[in-house]
Amino acid sequence: MTSNADLLNSLKIDRSAPPPRASRRRLWIALAVAGAVVLALAAGFALRGGRPARVQVAEATAIGNGAAAAASVLDASGYVVARRMATVSAKVTGKVREVLIEEGQKVAAGQVLARLDPVDADAQRQLAASQLAAARSQIGSVQAQLKQAEADAVRLSALAAQQLVSRAQAEQAISQRDALRAQLATAQRNAQVAADSLRIADNGVDNTVVRAPFAGVIIAKAAQPGEIVSPLSAGGGFTRTGIGTVVDMDSLEVEVEVGEAYIGRVRPGMPTQTVLNAYQDWKIPGHVIAIIPAADRGKATVKVRVSLDAKGDPRIVPDMGARVSFLDETPAPAQRTPGVLVPARAITARGGKDVAFVVQDGKAVQRALTLGRTLGDDREVLSGLAGGEQVVLDPPETLADGARVAAAREDAPADANDE
Repeated sequence: MTSNADLLNSLKIDRSAPPPRASRRRLWIALAVAGAVVLALAAGFALRGGRPARVQVAEATAIGNGAAAAASVLDASGYVVARRMATVSAKVTGKVREVLIEEGQKVAAGQVLARLDPVDADAQRQLAASQLAAARSQIGSVQAQLKQAEADAVRLSALAAQQLVSRAQAEQAISQRDALRAQLATAQRNAQVAADSLRIADNGVDNTVVRAPFAGVIIAKAAQPGEIVSPLSAGGGFTRTGIGTVVDMDSLEVEVEVGEAYIGRVRPGMPTQTVLNAYQDWKIPGHVIAIIPAADRGKATVKVRVSLDAKGDPRIVPDMGARVSFLDETPAPAQRTPGVLVPARAITARGGKDVAFVVQDGKAVQRALTLGRTLGDDREVLSGLAGGEQVVLDPPETLADGARVAAAREDAPADANDE
């Protein structure tokens, strides 16, 4: 017969025995399902009008455009050169009185750049003016004598016809008249020569003024007041040959040297794209102006002139290094539609379609996509997105079209208030 002590011992829990494994597994599954339900309810609440869900975004980058369908068939390096560049000098040798230019100054055609000392030129002009005045005064004297001689010739001819004077006297009067007519013609020619000499002297005075041959920008100032300038560089090393250098910035172009083996790929009028070494992100369109019909025997190259469709841009200056891409002008049979590049993490599936969520006005807008190539960690999107739009990265399954979101760039620092 069982005693009361045995009955109490049978009611004790044996804590040393391990619990059944199936019961523990069912407990954890139940807790996981409950947690998922709670998270889903919280996310649904946030996406349906509660606190906006914080999402990471990235910008869609446009790739290509309709005008850049041509491919490069050849690349060549060269330099920016000016077709109109002149080192301006005086036509005569003289001492500089004043220089009116500085580097970087814009000048107009005919603008005065410098003046030479005009002492000698002014003296020559005064002499020519005096010679002209003397020649003109001589003309007046001869004209007065000729007037008297013509009257005498007429009177004596009439008297000789009446036999009142001898025929010899009449002929002498006529000869005197003809001689004075010849003297008058000579004096008039001398006056014309003196007038021409005065005009030449005026040109000599004007030659002491140095003017710009065309509109442009001064890139070099070569002379100072007090120095001697000469177009022939007479006088040794202390004589300047120019006042300054003027460049027409509208005539800038690129001159490249193309190897003989590749010159067959280049044609006049061929479209080009130039990138200056100083501005790597600036692509300047242009075309081939001409292929110089001469080769460099030592370097086995041919010079090619390339235009720049950026006339007057102050960023382009002579002697800049440049790289020119010669583009294939043959149109492609089917133009590729320009698209955008987005991270592959921004693309998800909804209803069997590839979609992405674009952040607009604080809401996630679903866009159906047409995908193209895979480029590393990015995907090409042919339609559905535009360059510059913000796309959601790793969109959760619970993210719905029109849900409120708070966008944060992928590389932005985390906000402590978001915890």
